Amino acid sequence: MLDLAFLGCGGSMPIPGRYLSSLLIRYEGRLILIDCGEGTQVSMKQVGWGLRAIDVILISHLHGDHIYGLPGLLATIRNSERTEPITIIGPKGIKRMMESILVLAPYLSYEIIILENPSEFTYLENMKIKTEKLNHTAPCLGYSFNIERNRKFDVVKAKENKVPKKIWSVLQNEEEALYDGVVYTPEQVLGKERKGLKLSYIADTRPTKTLPEFVKGSDLLITEGTYGDDEDVEKAIRNKHLTFKEAAEIAVHGEVSELLLTHFSPSILEPEEYIENARVVFKNSSVAHDHLYRSLRFSDDSDDE
Repeated sequence: MLDLAFLGCGGSMPIPGRYLSSLLIRYEGRLILIDCGEGTQVSMKQVGWGLRAIDVILISHLHGDHIYGLPGLLATIRNSERTEPITIIGPKGIKRMMESILVLAPYLSYEIIILENPSEFTYLENMKIKTEKLNHTAPCLGYSFNIERNRKFDVVKAKENKVPKKIWSVLQNEEEALYDGVVYTPEQVLGKERKGLKLSYIADTRPTKTLPEFVKGSDLLITEGTYGDDEDVEKAIRNKHLTFKEAAEIAVHGEVSELLLTHFSPSILEPEEYIENARVVFKNSSVAHDHLYRSLRFSDDSDDE
């Protein structure tokens, strides 16, 4: 299960009642942070999930509304007496940017590992984080989170095949086992394949030909929606952002289950007023707001049939 907390849904600059875009993901008791504009750690304090469990920080791009909160956050994590390394992932230029940021946050109690522009990163063994180059005014990455799910152990099948209990755990990990001179295979104890989870996060961008394939099959697509009004498409093209309608078109072509819009222009005080511009294209669209909480759960066996 993935727990999500929207720390902020604003773009460009914070406004009263809206922090800058940032998302906190909780998985198996650990935390992943996506983007860190000014005020992020204040919002994190309000959410109450803690700071010390952050293992990975993903930066979409190096514009201030996505990174200016990082020096303060790293310093605050230091005060929590964390000693385990933190991995920071970002687009081209993140290493040079981190050199400057660490001048403002020296003497950290933990190591910073920087991965610049990776195509894929494995976290906690069964989560694959993939990146996608976006089309913005600066190098920018989108992220997808793919959680694999082991096949279900079939006790009846194991007993029918007379598989010794002592090697059940080995076979459940899809490894062959030798016991009393007999080779046993995972197929003798495992049931059907089970669907995992996929979450996609698309920050500042124009539509690209490869985006639908990158987000394809997502249980949830979170994407920027800087402009709600269709008439603002010229601004979106000029500033390399998305309108609500364009985001919904990505959701349709990507065959996702649900779309959540974030990163709203400061001029949009009530994003809900424009949501029909997305829903006319993709029905299961909605807008996020600061401190919106969501959970993505694995489907049960009946859902997989």
